[in-house]
Amino acid sequence: MTFNKKTIDELHELLVKKEISAVELTKATLEDIHTREEAVGSFITVADELAIAQAEKVDAAGIEGDKILSGIPLAVKDNISTKGILTTAASKMLYNYEPIFDATAVSNAYDSGMIVIGKTNMDEFAMGGSTETSYFKKTKNAWNQTKVPGGSSGGSATAVASGQVRLSLGSDTGGSIRQPAAFNGIVGLKPTYGTISRYGLFAFGSSLDQIGPFSQTVKENAHLLNVLASSDSKDATSAPIQIADYTSKIGQDIKGLKIALPKEYLGEGIEPAIKDNILAAAKQFENLGAIIEEVSLPHSKYGVAVYYIIASAEASSNLQRFDGIRYGFRAEDAKSLEEIYVHTRSQGFGDEVKRRIMLGSFALSSGYYDAYFKKAAQVRTLIIEDFKKVFANYDLILGPTTPTVAYDLGSQSQDPVAMYLADLLTIPVNLAGLPGISIPSGFVDGLPVGLQLIGPKYSEETIYQAAAAFEAVTDYHKQHPVIFGGDN
Repeated sequence: MTFNKKTIDELHELLVKKEISAVELTKATLEDIHTREEAVGSFITVADELAIAQAEKVDAAGIEGDKILSGIPLAVKDNISTKGILTTAASKMLYNYEPIFDATAVSNAYDSGMIVIGKTNMDEFAMGGSTETSYFKKTKNAWNQTKVPGGSSGGSATAVASGQVRLSLGSDTGGSIRQPAAFNGIVGLKPTYGTISRYGLFAFGSSLDQIGPFSQTVKENAHLLNVLASSDSKDATSAPIQIADYTSKIGQDIKGLKIALPKEYLGEGIEPAIKDNILAAAKQFENLGAIIEEVSLPHSKYGVAVYYIIASAEASSNLQRFDGIRYGFRAEDAKSLEEIYVHTRSQGFGDEVKRRIMLGSFALSSGYYDAYFKKAAQVRTLIIEDFKKVFANYDLILGPTTPTVAYDLGSQSQDPVAMYLADLLTIPVNLAGLPGISIPSGFVDGLPVGLQLIGPKYSEETIYQAAAAFEAVTDYHKQHPVIFGGDN
């Protein structure tokens, strides 16, 4: 039996009425995972025994009516710490690492009664846009297994899109939740920086990283954010502002909502069919009563260049801790302390990770700091100011999530610059610390298109309100790939 086409609200009602148990739901989810896993390759680790043991505890405690996610399985990206479950960041460097603590986001999920079912595949240390840099496997798009799933949270996205799980966690440093959500036709939110604690998230770009939820529907996404969001003394960047209920505006109409459409988001580099799709979606928002007007974000064109200097610089610092001394992989051929460092890092990191470490180290070096890192930080401020000017007059920004639909596996893995440019529409949101969501907005050549809604800081309720209003008058979220019993 499978329950993977039932919404979280429907599953919760079944669990509360004891028409199914958490153990039954968990076993059915594990069956869905194993049935589909060979086709899509979403998971690095499936925690069968631990998940069933968790479900037994939930059933023994009883499922409370106000704990909507109690008994619901959750897949977790493999760069988020899970006590007692292998956590590798998809790297040879951590091929045998089993944490002794849970990330705060995972602890919050446990406290709500959720069941961690396994760890999903990703680009190594979240560095990549196609989930092809993983040391363990290549994940495939749920809609077409010859296409990339996006990255770096590709496994978390395909796990939801293929019907393996209903909910999953990813992380987003430059688009790593929203891009795979778009490529796989599901909902993915990058929250305001600091909304979800980064404690236990393997740091890539510390000023950019955010954990966030994947789901089939907008409301389910908000339910999961309700559980994940919290202030945390263990995270110095944890936000002081917390929203009581992210579902509170879902169902309200959006008449009079002012939505900006940046001309730069529909210009050079955007496939014509994607542009047409987004303009049609904008028309749909107008039909719902929203006011759509064109604006400019003039410095967004520098976002990719700024990002790859700042993120790489932060990565070069953060990844110094992986040295072969305390945990993880250690080169066997090292005969001195220096060789342990050099050989371990040379053999343990993949090409993309080493490329970014070298780029970041160069940008931070004494002779080039002012020319690169300092200049990038200054342009980042200009990008932030662009957003502030728009949000002085508008509630939200609308645009495509990605410039293209999912591309062929292997087609960009040898061309890092082409892959970097695929994030041009998502990166500015991270640089500014803003919330952004990708929701399904149709199909091009049989592949999903993602629509991105961006809001000012702490505006997730309004983002969910607008996204849910669009979802309510379209059926894209109800369409599934063949692997999930759909027609596409």
